[in-house]
Amino acid sequence: MRIIPIATAIAVSGLLYMIVIERDTFDALVSGPPSGDGAAPTEVAETTPAAEETPVIRVMARRSQAREVDSTVVLRGQTQALRQVEVRAETAGKIINTPLRRGTLVEAGQLLCEIDPGTRGVSLQEVEAQLSEAKARLPEARARLLEAQAQEPAARAAILEAEANVPAAEASLAQARAGVPAAEALLLEAQARLPEAEARLKEAQAMIPAAAAALAQAEANVPAARAALVQAEAGRPEAEARLKEAQARVREAEINLNASSKLNKSGFSAEISLAAAQAGYESAKAGEQAALAGVKGAEAAVEQAKGNLEGAKAQVQSAKSQVESASAAVRSAETQIQSARAGIETARSNIESSRAAVQSALSRLEGAKAAVSSTKAALEGATAGIESAKAGEENAQSGIQSAEAALATVRKDIQRLSIHAPFAGVLESDTAELGALLQNGGACATVFQLDPMKITGYVPEQDVSRVRLGAPAGARLIDGREVMGQVSFVSRSADPVTRTFLVELTVDNADLSIRDGQTAEIGIEAEGAPAHLLPQSALTLDDEGTLGVRTVDETNHVRFLPVALIRDTREGVLLAGLPDTVNVITLGQEYVTEGIPVEPVFEEVTQ
Repeated sequence: MRIIPIATAIAVSGLLYMIVIERDTFDALVSGPPSGDGAAPTEVAETTPAAEETPVIRVMARRSQAREVDSTVVLRGQTQALRQVEVRAETAGKIINTPLRRGTLVEAGQLLCEIDPGTRGVSLQEVEAQLSEAKARLPEARARLLEAQAQEPAARAAILEAEANVPAAEASLAQARAGVPAAEALLLEAQARLPEAEARLKEAQAMIPAAAAALAQAEANVPAARAALVQAEAGRPEAEARLKEAQARVREAEINLNASSKLNKSGFSAEISLAAAQAGYESAKAGEQAALAGVKGAEAAVEQAKGNLEGAKAQVQSAKSQVESASAAVRSAETQIQSARAGIETARSNIESSRAAVQSALSRLEGAKAAVSSTKAALEGATAGIESAKAGEENAQSGIQSAEAALATVRKDIQRLSIHAPFAGVLESDTAELGALLQNGGACATVFQLDPMKITGYVPEQDVSRVRLGAPAGARLIDGREVMGQVSFVSRSADPVTRTFLVELTVDNADLSIRDGQTAEIGIEAEGAPAHLLPQSALTLDDEGTLGVRTVDETNHVRFLPVALIRDTREGVLLAGLPDTVNVITLGQEYVTEGIPVEPVFEEVTQ
């Protein structure tokens, strides 16, 4: 039975070999032997090169028309419980309730395992007592804080008052200290008046016998005063000449100083030269001042000589009157002595009073400063008291928070004694046995939620874009039952190995007849797409590895078109990405390349 197909395949292969590889030989065989006319071979020889320049290859092609493919994405999957959880204990203890057996239907919140509370009740009472004690300490701490805060304004007011007293005390001390020198000056003045008064008395007493001698001496002084006036007037020109000489030296020294300063700034003179010039200038100025003083001294000598002359004349008149006033001077001097002695006693009394006032002011100033230090210490104590009270309040708050945390921990631990079902479902295993010791993290039971039920499958990447969330879908179970639902999840990430995407359906399972893990054939409603049904052998790859087919355009030249594989069928492959009507090379596509001319032979195929 297989001989005929094998023979046919060999014949077709041989024909293709002759058509593609041995084209010239094949054409010669088909056209027959050349005629005896000598002109014909010459004509063939002339036309053969033209035929060799543009060879035409015959290929088999199919004129394919796109059609709408079915709108269902079919894949295989399995049933899966909507939710599955292994309920575990969060505390340790002995089980005290009767266990539930596997297969039992449970409601959400139903008790599954109950653990013996043991001494947790006592721990709860102890923590509640600690919380009450901590709360009782809080009002006391707040009262201490309010009391400490109330003391702070009074301490600050006392500081201001004490600091205000210091300037007044300092002013009083300065005033008292200023009174002591004044009193001592008055004493010195009074003491100085006493010897003066006594001297005046003695002078007055001696004035009478000396008055005549003074008169004679005054008359003798007149000629001497005149001679001194002449001598003083003679010394004035010499002093003026010295002044002019000194002024000339000053100008010379000033010029030297200016020159040295400029040279020093320009870097041509040393600091020593500048200092020497300054010293010369200062010396010249001193000489000028000395000469000026000499001129003024000469003028003063002239004036003094004139005054002496006039004084000598006046002394003559005064000496005459001294004799008359001597007796009156004696009486006045005696009166002054008595007044000076009374002033001394008064000044001594004032000194004592001033010194006492200084001591009193010092005492008041020290007291004011001590009051400032004391009030500042009181403020620091009040601030420290506030901080201490705040710390006490914070400690009380911390104690309350710690007690509340401990209370919450104990209550949470007591709540964990009862383990409830997280959702309604079916027990896949027995709950923990009565009397069993359940450790922290130990398994209590396994609960499955089977209503609704999930059906999961993996869709190929070429079909995932056709599956939309919420699309109607159905599944045929392994036992033949069919269920309906909708797409509830489409994965955004492909499986790294199979490059497929997870899809989940949700179907109703109120009677719990669908079990977890059953095989199912899934059909998902999707939009139809135009596609071409072509033999798989028509597929090829270009130089870049792109999957596609080679086609024949209107000018009978080869064109490569990329395609997208929709799915494989028994009749061939369904391809997308091609025009609605296309001529696809089905035989010989591996022997042609892009752009070469071909001669297609079309086969008839019913799409």
